[in-house]
Amino acid sequence: MKILLLSDNHGFVDSKILSHAMWADEVWHAGDWLNLEMHHEISKLNKRIRGVHGNIDGTDVKNYYPLEQAFRIQGLKILMTHIGGRPGKYNPKIVPVLKKHPPDLFICGHSHILLVKKDPIYDFLFMNPGASGLHGFHKVRTALRFQIDEGKIHSLEVVEWERPKSLDFFEKDIAE
Repeated sequence: MKILLLSDNHGFVDSKILSHAMWADEVWHAGDWLNLEMHHEISKLNKRIRGVHGNIDGTDVKNYYPLEQAFRIQGLKILMTHIGGRPGKYNPKIVPVLKKHPPDLFICGHSHILLVKKDPIYDFLFMNPGASGLHGFHKVRTALRFQIDEGKIHSLEVVEWERPKSLDFFEKDIAE
């Protein structure tokens, strides 16, 4: 099974994202959609979408996607949330869930920082795909592609897209 993992598109969707969605059997989104435009565009491709809502999402997204989502694929236990933290510094709200029902794969977004790391304490794989949208401090838009076969993750790839240069000035002005 081919998976495209996205997060933090902040209302932005383009043909570059959709071309990777066409490759995938399922598209997973770790929150901060801003609206359901990306959901609708991926749905037109007849792809299954799994996701969670993020802290900037309104009621339209929150009514469609939960805060946390736990599911299994080929025996692999997956837990997804938007604000989960990172290995060594998890959100205190998610720690009881991680302890009670440890996943094999823990996915979150929010930070706009791409990170894939084995957590030595909880013994799961942590993934944050970074940000696929235009807004935020990130200089490169990112996502993750991987495959799951017989309960194992393989062929992990980082997808990168440059951000338009004009937005760098906009973001800098807002930060000052």
